[in-house]
Amino acid sequence: MNKNEMYRMIPKTDILLRDKAVQELAGRYGQQAVACILQEILGELREKAGEFAGRAQEQKGAEFIENFLENLIPCIRGRLDELFSPEIVPVVNGTGVILHTGLGRAPLGGQAGSRAGMIAGKYVNLELDPVTGERGDRCAHFERLLCRITGAEAAFAVNNNAAAVLLILTALASGGEAVVSRGELVEIGGGFRIPEVMEQSGARLRETGTTNRTRLSDYENAVNEQTKVFLQVHTSNYRIVGFTESVSLEELCALGRQKGICVVQDLGSGMLTNLGRYGLKGEPYVQASVAAGADVVCFSGDKLLGGPQAGIIVGKKCFLDRMRNHPLARALRIDKFTAAALEQVLLEYLNPDQAVRRIPVLWMLTRPAEEVRQEAEMLKEEIVRRRKERYGEKCGSMPARITVEPCTSRAGGGALPEERIISSAVCIAPEEISAAKLQRRLRTLPVPVLGRIVRDRFLIDMRTVSGQDREYLAGLISMDELFAGGTFRMPDMRKQETEQEKGSGL
Repeated sequence: MNKNEMYRMIPKTDILLRDKAVQELAGRYGQQAVACILQEILGELREKAGEFAGRAQEQKGAEFIENFLENLIPCIRGRLDELFSPEIVPVVNGTGVILHTGLGRAPLGGQAGSRAGMIAGKYVNLELDPVTGERGDRCAHFERLLCRITGAEAAFAVNNNAAAVLLILTALASGGEAVVSRGELVEIGGGFRIPEVMEQSGARLRETGTTNRTRLSDYENAVNEQTKVFLQVHTSNYRIVGFTESVSLEELCALGRQKGICVVQDLGSGMLTNLGRYGLKGEPYVQASVAAGADVVCFSGDKLLGGPQAGIIVGKKCFLDRMRNHPLARALRIDKFTAAALEQVLLEYLNPDQAVRRIPVLWMLTRPAEEVRQEAEMLKEEIVRRRKERYGEKCGSMPARITVEPCTSRAGGGALPEERIISSAVCIAPEEISAAKLQRRLRTLPVPVLGRIVRDRFLIDMRTVSGQDREYLAGLISMDELFAGGTFRMPDMRKQETEQEKGSGL
């Protein structure tokens, strides 16, 4: 067989599109998608055939093409399934990092998530005042709640806290100077730095003090006719200890009033309930900043507040009106889903004791260590029970050693960097495969499971695992296939559970 004969074995796209099986796929996925996938596959096949031709192995190439074409339909179907499958999927967070940036930070509570979903499919009064019938403000729905909770005169929200800082400085300090302590020139998530955000705003950075010591006199000496703002930035993700000195917000606000300069505080995480009573210290309380006299305070919505991604701004009405009316506010505004979810989360804060139980982030931060340990023991017992259900009484020994051991969780998201929260983990030590291989298998499941490796054991920190997640984990870890050597193929757990239900007479 020569090279041309080998290439002629590869059918043309238009001929394959007339095939009955391909037409069925086109009816489900659309003609255009099927044609594109076919062109990709046939292009790859021609490239592979070229490799055989280049080595003068046309006969082997013909055999390869023939075998490939026999499995063409399943190949097309597999690629179409992959193409039409969403890539953003829920995961089981067993890392113990509560505000995990890679996993979307704060998970919404049931009511907030349901409300955002309901709003998505309906027309809503986002910018309509039902009383007057005139256009309203999309932030008005939750502004009343933020003002009541924080004690501020006015409130506003944009799409994240970096955007909030940008809008504040653009509206209040563009063309002038913003005075910041050198110890507060922090880098925030994604490599963005406070000086770079300030540069984009048109405000000129005026540094004062030193990295470890800044006094009130340093702010005083930095004031000139160009000074528009005193900016105080909470160093959420690091601490300077030892020979240090800083200026309290109360002192800075008093100086601001004396000099007629606006005082802005960027709190970063933004805590609306006092977690100090649960032993968690180090994060400032938004209400305390407002009470101290800050003119403008900004913070994140998806960190310690426990809501959707947003940059929340509270403070004096005269300053917030300037931001609200600035052209940049439209470019940075939040959407209807964020507004609805934020309103629902803030409703929980009207009852602080209830908020701690119903907002997932607060619940995970404040759960008693003993309760988390009991959850870990329950998962271990549930794994044993599921094995007996799956393999019968003669199920044999577990192909991994499973123990419950103490560990520490982290708040994450740049919040509470010095806190180590006592927790418990289910520790899995596989016998046939390494912990790293087990980690890769769990990470690539349709519903990925994330944890951490310590001393060649895979740890699932139960502080960040919900009750529903526990059921999924029990069914998964009870399977021998997960720990077997060789290539791992995820069994259909739903099919097995259905068969078990039938066998039990359910």
